[in-house]
Amino acid sequence: MAEKVAVVTGANKGLGFAIVKGLCQKYDGIVYLTGRNEKRGQEAVKMLNEQGLKPLFHQLDVTDSNSVKIFAEFIKIKHGGFDVLVNNAGILEWNEVYPTYEAAKRNIDTNYKSLLTVEKYLFPLLRDGARVVNISSACGHLSNLKNKKWIETFMDPDLTEEQINEFVDQYLESVKNGKFNKNDFAEEGKHAEHRVSKIALTALTKVLQRKYMDRNISINAVHPGHVKTDMANGGGELEADDAANVVLYLILEASPKLKGTFMWYNKKLIDWYDAETDFGCHGLW
Repeated sequence: MAEKVAVVTGANKGLGFAIVKGLCQKYDGIVYLTGRNEKRGQEAVKMLNEQGLKPLFHQLDVTDSNSVKIFAEFIKIKHGGFDVLVNNAGILEWNEVYPTYEAAKRNIDTNYKSLLTVEKYLFPLLRDGARVVNISSACGHLSNLKNKKWIETFMDPDLTEEQINEFVDQYLESVKNGKFNKNDFAEEGKHAEHRVSKIALTALTKVLQRKYMDRNISINAVHPGHVKTDMANGGGELEADDAANVVLYLILEASPKLKGTFMWYNKKLIDWYDAETDFGCHGLW
């Protein structure tokens, strides 16, 4: 029987690093720490080696389709497939409260559109019964949206990837042509680019769950809490190791029947469709 394999993206620091550490301690299999920067990735592996843990490193830039393709080919040749995927890679540019088009596109390309590339190349290698965790945030809850048309679109149980892409592209176009409407989002549209990318990511989680249901793959999204990382810009309430616990729970302990859900950092299942209740992000992202 093939040895089990877990992959964590964006894992050279912060939450991703903590998830890798937890998997190395508790997961019965090989754990890949992946990151865009090879030097930083190798340094992260060395830090874990010093704690007696043995992750493997592979370069992976989720925004570069060729990089994802190379990694997928490596996994296929080396292991034939894999069993756990944590899509953690993400960015937030704090100084871009109302971002330029370029900054908004960077956020969405990294936080959302990269998952489309990951799905294309890596999902075919997931073994039956695999577990996927997509790292969302409070910004990924539907209550961040105030535009009724968009809310209705996302509430459709037959939501498609094309509809999600249309939502994302409409937002980007509104920024590009100067027609961005602050009233379409909570908090006067502050960091709307992050809300858009994380809402899209969480919605895609549900679409992908339907798509891969017949292979018994569990795909869930999680808000890990306001983590003390670079992305929190000096803020944050949870240490990365504590925030990693909910992700490790979904991978190692949760029922395989848990599929297509949105889990809060305290392991409570949140009704993602409840756009009236305020689960949105406020100041801490």
